[in-house]
Amino acid sequence: MKNWLKLYFIWCAFNWAGAQQNPAIEVQINKNTHFQTIHNFAASDAWAAQYIGLWPNEKKKQMAEWLFSLDNNPDGSPRGIGLSAWRFNIGAGSRSQGEESGIKDPWRRAEGFLQDDGSYDWRKQAGQQWFLQAAKDRGVGQFIAFVNSPPIQLTRNNKAHSDDGLAANLSQDNYVDYAHFLARILKHFKDSLAIDFDYISPFNEPQWEWKGGQEGSPWNNNELANATRVIDSVFTQQKIDSKIELTEAGAIDYLTGEKEKHNNRSNQIETFFSPESPNYIANLKSVAPKVAAHSYFTTWNISKLKKERGRIAEKLLKYPSLEYWMSEYCILENNEEIKGKGRDLGMQTALYVARLIHADLTIANASAWHWWLAMSPYDFKDGLIYVDKESRDGNFYGSKLLWALGNYSRFIRPGAKRVSIAYDDYNTEENLKAGVLLSAYKNIDNSLVVVAVNQQEKAIDLKLNNTDLHSTSMERFVTNNQYDLQKMNDNVRDGGKIEIAGKSVTTLVFNLAE
Repeated sequence: MKNWLKLYFIWCAFNWAGAQQNPAIEVQINKNTHFQTIHNFAASDAWAAQYIGLWPNEKKKQMAEWLFSLDNNPDGSPRGIGLSAWRFNIGAGSRSQGEESGIKDPWRRAEGFLQDDGSYDWRKQAGQQWFLQAAKDRGVGQFIAFVNSPPIQLTRNNKAHSDDGLAANLSQDNYVDYAHFLARILKHFKDSLAIDFDYISPFNEPQWEWKGGQEGSPWNNNELANATRVIDSVFTQQKIDSKIELTEAGAIDYLTGEKEKHNNRSNQIETFFSPESPNYIANLKSVAPKVAAHSYFTTWNISKLKKERGRIAEKLLKYPSLEYWMSEYCILENNEEIKGKGRDLGMQTALYVARLIHADLTIANASAWHWWLAMSPYDFKDGLIYVDKESRDGNFYGSKLLWALGNYSRFIRPGAKRVSIAYDDYNTEENLKAGVLLSAYKNIDNSLVVVAVNQQEKAIDLKLNNTDLHSTSMERFVTNNQYDLQKMNDNVRDGGKIEIAGKSVTTLVFNLAE
C-alpha cells in the first residue's frame, strides 16, 4: 500500500507540474524576407494642445516626456513612448468667432494665423507651437501639418464648416489664395522655427459633410484634383519641399472601391493614381507617392477588419510605387466588444487598439500608424493622455493605451522593415479575434523587434525556432494591468521559450548587432 501511495503522489505531482506549463507557440522568423518600410508612429495636437501647451511647465513637460522621450528610467524602462512623428493642426480661425462660429465646443474651435486684414499673426496657436517644439527637442524627426478647413477668410460662408455638405467650402476662385496660405505657413515654420514639415495634408476627411461640430470641409474628387494641381503649381514656384499628402480619407474603404452614397468621393487610389483617370495627379512634383486613410468604422467584425485591409494590400500590389499610411484613429465604433463613449484607462481599450495596429501593419502593410488625440478632455476613447477640461491648469492621466502604443512606437524606429514571422493560425479570423498576434521588424541598427499581443487570459510561451536568437541578448518590455512598458529583468529562456503574460502587449528586442 505504501508503494502504491508513493506512486500515486508521484503521478499527481508530475501531472500538476505539467498543468502549470504554459501553452507554447512555435515561431519561425525570417529576417531576410522584408515587407514594407515603417516610417513613423504619431499622434496629433488637436485640439487640446492649444490649451495644455499653456499649462504650468512641469505638467506639460511631463506629458511631452510621455509622448516623445527616448530616454530610459534607471531600471531601463522607457520614460515615454518615443513617437517618431507629430501631426500639427493648422487652424482655420474659428476661435476668433466665438459662438458665432457655429461650433459649440470652444475646445474644438481653432485659432488661425491668417488675419482679416491679410496679415499673419505668428503668436497664434501658441500652445500647439509649444508641443511642436517639445517634440523636436525630444528627438521627433518627422512632422505633418494637416488642415481641417481652409481659413475662414477664404471660405464660401466665412465659417470653418460647410452649410450644406455638398461641395467644398472653398470656391475655385480661392484655390490660389489657399495654396499661398499653405506655402506661407510652411515657409515660416521652416525659416523661423527650423520646423520642416515633411508633409502637408490640405484636405482632411473630405468624405464627410462637416456641417458643424468642429472645423472641416467636404471635397469631391474633382475638387480635390483641381485644388491639388493649383497647390502643386504654387509649391513648385515657391520651392516648397513639403509633399502633399493625398488622400486623407475618412475611412479606408474610400481608397479601394466605389461607395454608393459618396460615389465622387471614393475609389481614390484609382481616381488619383491611375494614368487613365481624368483626375490623375500622381505625376505632380509635390504629390507624395502614398495614400493615407483613417481606420474608422472598419475594425468590427473581424471579417470586415481583415477583408478591408486585404483590399488595401491588393491595391498596393497593383500600384507598387505607392505606400499606405494609417493616419488617424480613435474608437468611434459601438459593437459587442467595445463602445467609443466612456474613458477607459485600462487594458480593454489598449488590447482592442493593439489588435488594430497589428492588422494595419501586417495585413494592410501600413508604413505609418497615427493615433488621433494625443491629449483628450473628453469622456470618450479618443486620447493617449487624458486631461481635465481646464484652459489654464488641471490634472492629467496616463492610459494603458499610451504605453501599449509604445510597445510599437518606442522600439520600431523609422526605416525599420517588417520581416516574415510564421506560426500556426497567423492572422486567421479566430486568432485575430481572441488569440496571440505576433509581428516582427528589423531596425536599421540591425536590432530585431518582436511585438506580441496576447488577448487571452492565460500566459503563453513563445518557442523561437531560430537558433541564432537563442544566444543573442534580449530585452523584454511589458504593458499589462500591472506594468506600463516595464523592462523585465527575468529574461531567462529555457530552450528558446519566452513567456508572454495574459492580456498583455509585450515587446522583445534582440540585439543582433552585438
